[in-house]
Amino acid sequence: MTDGGRLRHIGLLTSGGDSPGMNAAIRAVVRGAHVHGLQVTGFLGGYDGLVNGRSRALGPRDVSNIIQRGGTMLRTARSAAFMTAEGRDRAASVIRGLGVDGLVVIGGNGTFTGADVLYREHGIPAAGVPGTIDNDLAGTDWSIGYDTAVNTAVEAIDRIRDTASSHERLFFVEVMGRDSGAIALDCAVAAGAEFVLVPEREEHIEQLVRAILGADGAKTSSIVVVAEGETEGGAFVVAQRVKERLPEKDIRVTVIGHVQRGGSPTVHDRVLASRLGVAAVDALLRGEYNNMVGMINGRVTLTPFLEAIHGRRELDRDLFRVLNILAT
Repeated sequence: MTDGGRLRHIGLLTSGGDSPGMNAAIRAVVRGAHVHGLQVTGFLGGYDGLVNGRSRALGPRDVSNIIQRGGTMLRTARSAAFMTAEGRDRAASVIRGLGVDGLVVIGGNGTFTGADVLYREHGIPAAGVPGTIDNDLAGTDWSIGYDTAVNTAVEAIDRIRDTASSHERLFFVEVMGRDSGAIALDCAVAAGAEFVLVPEREEHIEQLVRAILGADGAKTSSIVVVAEGETEGGAFVVAQRVKERLPEKDIRVTVIGHVQRGGSPTVHDRVLASRLGVAAVDALLRGEYNNMVGMINGRVTLTPFLEAIHGRRELDRDLFRVLNILAT
């Protein structure tokens, strides 16, 4: 940092998959920095923009009217260049050339891994804001975008339930979650599904078939929620295997997909993003570098990047029991 360690200039980027509420976090960082007289430069297109020096100055008026918008005004992209030592050298040169003293990075595992490596190799301090619909980071009860994604998915499943009941069909609904079943599990409980399949828990087709048939005889319609990364191979594979065992069932598959990432963020995500964006600036000002700011039991907390990345937030196992009880 310049001037004997004094923070004057913050760099800001969003990286990885977009999530509703990222714009609210950008707004909070920019205005939180402004209150302390700090300059903010936003890098366009994540770490790729950092490597290639694509940037713009950000002031309080530049982030007006974005709190309600999904996506990210700074855009996001994967960066093969940043994966190399040469690319990170270029990124560090860009940072120093602009006089940036520290970074705020908004994203998930990959985003924080990049910030951690940049700090270790070049001594560039950073604070991380968790922005991922997967909600899989250790050190926070909620990540920005998760609440919106779950509500979007549940609304879609509610609509599917209507047609499933009307036509006496069995629907397999695939939601996002390559490595995490958090969205699937919460959606299954909230939407009254009969079963859920997630990457963290191995289930057998026979268990699923028994759940579909139900303790009191065959149900006329059912919903099974499937995380895209579950161990059986996804909703289409699971549906085919169930059809082989229950050929009389009228089975359909719906993949909700990227609809879950878009749209206006919920109140919960807007408030969370606002608090964590301000907290990230505060952390840099206090000299508490290389941490993710999170929210645990309603309080802002700091978790070292490596712990946030590798600690992995566990699913609430009691929800599986609740789902089984309510699906009878």
